[in-house]
Amino acid sequence: MRCPFCSSTTTQVKDSRPSEDHSSIRRRRNCVDCGGRFTTFERVQLREIVVLKRSGRRAPFDPDKLSRSISIALRKRPVDPERVERMVTDVVRQLETSGESEITSDQIGQRVMEALKELDGVAYVRFASVYKNFREASDFREVLGELSGDISGGSGTRGRADTSGT
Repeated sequence: MRCPFCSSTTTQVKDSRPSEDHSSIRRRRNCVDCGGRFTTFERVQLREIVVLKRSGRRAPFDPDKLSRSISIALRKRPVDPERVERMVTDVVRQLETSGESEITSDQIGQRVMEALKELDGVAYVRFASVYKNFREASDFREVLGELSGDISGGSGTRGRADTSGT
């Protein structure tokens, strides 16, 4: 394992323990060269997944990239990090067990949106605005309508939609 501080490959594992849902192993590591401490996670990879981008380009699936994009949507939201980790693990597991070796970026985005809808409404709207490439305010109204169960996106909001008086 390469040290994130000095790039040395001489690191030692100081502590290992399973994650809360037992889907990965958390390892505390120490760099022998610079003394830096960092954490890594080890998990089973069921199959290699290739993402088919909208441009037609193919790229290897990167769970870390997925985790980063979800973290951006959840920034400053009161969501327990353990729930976020479980959500990412569940989405990755769904993708790996789908039986497909190539998955479109749209399929991944849909799965993430479904998971975020259950986890946090604001993060769901944030992610949707990037994923669906919103261009006008009506795009937000439509998604807020979906979130609240009111497909028309009218002013009668129910559920977890923002009712702060916009």
